[in-house]
Amino acid sequence: MIVIYTDGSSKGNPGPGGYGTVMKYNEHRKELSQGYRKTTNNRMELMAVIAGLESIKVEKAKVKVYSDSKYVIDSVDKGWLWNWMKKDFKGKKNKDLWLRFAEIYKKHHVSFQWVKGHAGNEENEICDQLAVGAAESNDHLIDEGFESGLYS
Repeated sequence: MIVIYTDGSSKGNPGPGGYGTVMKYNEHRKELSQGYRKTTNNRMELMAVIAGLESIKVEKAKVKVYSDSKYVIDSVDKGWLWNWMKKDFKGKKNKDLWLRFAEIYKKHHVSFQWVKGHAGNEENEICDQLAVGAAESNDHLIDEGFESGLYS
């Protein structure tokens, strides 16, 4: 099983943001992070999951995602996402990222586990540091989906 820990950060909401992802498989470990010049916390929480899933090189992998984002976990586990998709995300935000997530989610066997943020979970704390560091860096990408105004 591949284990993924994720976190997102935004300095202001909206504001500069970033995500952090830690992936573990047997003895292998990989850290991912990226900053964006203007985005939201929820978008970065979702991007952290997307980045992890998209970096998996095989299909049909068993994946456990640990996140402190109720927004991400509940949207999937409670079925909200699939209803939003049926209604073309009418009145919902982040359509671009949710569609990207749904595409990669279908390629794997993904389960979610909520972890309390800032509660001493070592990998979650590392993800937080990666996300905050990315948000505060000078190496920002443009979050086209947010800045275009189409999906925010």
